[in-house]
Parts: sequence; structure tokens; C-alpha cells
Amino acid sequence: MNNNVKIWLSLFVRMSLFATAFLWPAGTWKWWQAWTLVGLWTLFGIIMTRYLLQHDPALLAERMKLVPLHKEQKLWDKVLMMLFIIAGIGLYLIPGFDVVRYEWSEPLPLWTSILAMLVHLPCFLFLAWVMRENTYLSQVVKIDKNRGHQVVTTGPYALVRHPMYTVVIVLLFAVPVALGSRYALILSVFLTLLLIIRTCLEDCTLNTELEGYAEYAEQTRYRLIPGIW
Repeated sequence: MNNNVKIWLSLFVRMSLFATAFLWPAGTWKWWQAWTLVGLWTLFGIIMTRYLLQHDPALLAERMKLVPLHKEQKLWDKVLMMLFIIAGIGLYLIPGFDVVRYEWSEPLPLWTSILAMLVHLPCFLFLAWVMRENTYLSQVVKIDKNRGHQVVTTGPYALVRHPMYTVVIVLLFAVPVALGSRYALILSVFLTLLLIIRTCLEDCTLNTELEGYAEYAEQTRYRLIPGIW
């Protein structure tokens, strides 16, 4: 099978699973908030896949791996990644049970759902910016020696050292709010804590193993939030 066909098929499978994770717990197809999110993420996936196929196929191959584990990956990163995957699946499943099927909690106001959906748009632009600047954007913490891994200091990396995590944290809260789920926000907090822990450990790894990172860290002081941390 042609490699491009595999990539598009992988994207289709991912988006199908994404939709299923929202709609199966809800027990209905009639949930416009879920369909809107699926549509937004699908559109972003199509645009970024086309862009990376033309400009950075190596990064696309790295980001499309279904199981983000690597033989050279550190044990702490494997543990954090597995916890993140499990909790992340819960983040997708809980809103349907909470808001639609069992109505565990009162849905968040409609205006907050609409606002959270709109927040996705600048987040997608920021994600695209990050991926455009950093071709070494692996899903695991590793030094990609095969591709001549170098420190990236331009674009969003001039603002914070881990801009991908910054935007992911925003999206971790935007998704359950867009779906109106209060209980799913508990997992958003837990996932954010995991990312903060990973940020600290990743910083230590890069500082000791990636040439030039220590100097970069002195120049770009903040990890996730400019002026704060």
C-alpha cells in the first residue's frame, strides 16, 4: 500500500475513533457539540497532514504513531505516557455519559461551550506554528540523533521552552467545556499535572543530553507560561 494512502487511512481511523469516543457513551448521534468538535479536529488534521506531507514527512510519520512508545524512551516517560493515554481516553468518554446519557451533572452554560469551540481555532494555529518550527517534535522524550537533533529557538520557542504543552493544556480544558461536562474537568486537571511533571523531567533530560539546551534555557527562562513559569 502506498505510504500516503496509509497516512490518510490512519487519519480516517483516528477521527472515527475520536467520534466514537464522544458519541458511543452519549448513546445518540444527535449531539451537535460533539459533531462540531469532531469536525474542527478533522479539518485541522486534514490541513496539517497535507502540509506535513509536502514539507516535513519525517515529522508527520513521528506524530502519526498510534502507540507513542519507543525502545530508547526513559522509564519515567513511559509511565507518564501510559497514564496520560488512559486518562485521555477517559476525557473523551466521560462527557457523553455525564452530559447526555446519565446527566450526572448540570451541563455547563451554552455560551461557555461556544467559547471553548472558538478557542480551538487559535489553538490550532498555534499548534501549526509549533510543528512548522520544530521538526524534532516527537511524542516521546528522546534525542533524535538519527536526524541530527538540534535546539529550536525560533517562533514560539522564543517565548517558552515547551509551547506544545502550553497549547495542549488549553485544549485539555477546552474539550470538556465545549461538550458541557463538569466531571471531565477533573481529568483535565489530572492530565495537566502529568504534563507539568513531564515538562520538569523533560527539561532535565534535554539540559544534560541535548547540546546547547542549557544555554537556550538561560535565554528562554519560562517553560510553559511567559512571565510566570
